[in-house]
Amino acid sequence: MILKAFPRRKTRKIYIGKIPVGGDAPVSIQSMTTTQTHDVSATVEQIKRLADAGCDIVRVTVPTLKDAQSIPEIRAQSPVPIIADIHFDHRVALKVLECGIDCLRINPGNISKIEYLEAIIKSAKSKNIPMRIGVNSGSLEPSILQKYGAPSAAALVESALQCVSLLEGLEFQNFKLSIKSSNVVTMISAYRMISEKIDYPLHLGVTEAGTVEAGTVKSAIGIGTLLAEGIGDTIRVSLTADPVEEVSVARSILQAVGHRRDRAEIIACPTCGRCDIDLINLTKRIEEEVKDLKTDMTIALMGCVVNGPGEAREADLGIAAGKDAAVLFRKGEIIKRIEEEDLEAELIKAIREEVKNHPPENRLCGR
Repeated sequence: MILKAFPRRKTRKIYIGKIPVGGDAPVSIQSMTTTQTHDVSATVEQIKRLADAGCDIVRVTVPTLKDAQSIPEIRAQSPVPIIADIHFDHRVALKVLECGIDCLRINPGNISKIEYLEAIIKSAKSKNIPMRIGVNSGSLEPSILQKYGAPSAAALVESALQCVSLLEGLEFQNFKLSIKSSNVVTMISAYRMISEKIDYPLHLGVTEAGTVEAGTVKSAIGIGTLLAEGIGDTIRVSLTADPVEEVSVARSILQAVGHRRDRAEIIACPTCGRCDIDLINLTKRIEEEVKDLKTDMTIALMGCVVNGPGEAREADLGIAAGKDAAVLFRKGEIIKRIEEEDLEAELIKAIREEVKNHPPENRLCGR
């Protein structure tokens, strides 16, 4: 059962290393390291964990010139493209551009002088290094905040368009744009507005979304809503957690809206008084079993005969439970009846046999 993605708005295509962003490219997943960047071994180890989890592009903070000097070694060991995240100090941005990087991220709201911004842009242009312009509700220019009185969607868009105008004035178009807010409604409104005014690739995210539970909800609503409207070319889920969690949530969001088929999807009923097997714990164990599988398989775990047979028939594999047992379906055909005590083992066996018939789709590859 393949879910087709919502059609996307046409944007320009740029390349972060070898990863295409925008145009007809698949929506890519980004995350950010939490290590001290000058600790090269720790940073590279975390980047590799993120790549193994399915991250396509990784951002690292570069707060000082010392950190900038570590970038070439980190980049050389990274399996995916690296974005350098720069705030406040334009000298660090210029140093990173000199050292070599796959992409540079700056926030125009915290670069103090226009001539500093121009110097960064000119250097990036001369070296053909793409940029991400990251407008954020927490660091808008004072003049824009004074004009609007708050970091509203209109304020975010005005800040972004000012920077776009500056970039285009310097004949630089090799960039993508983000306009993030921690308020989901503001974030959605801002991206809707900007998507009507520019055709540059858009990086989606709800900034400072919170813990895994709260941040997952906010990100799924904000990012998912926009993707469903055809807006967005690359995404980052921001969580107060291990960044590998961000990648897992991002993959789930993309799968839910049809942009990726690279992990097993479990459809499971919430259970009720009609359920006669321990479906909740069975589902948890099957979910753990398949979480690292690279496959487009759909698995239905249904607890009774009301919707169970229908859902199970639509899935690649599925069970519809009855009294202390379940019927196993494969591609709509009944395969066998399984007693409850054998369900987990039989399901795992059937899943492993079926994986080879369902290779993942729409996976990007690293640099």
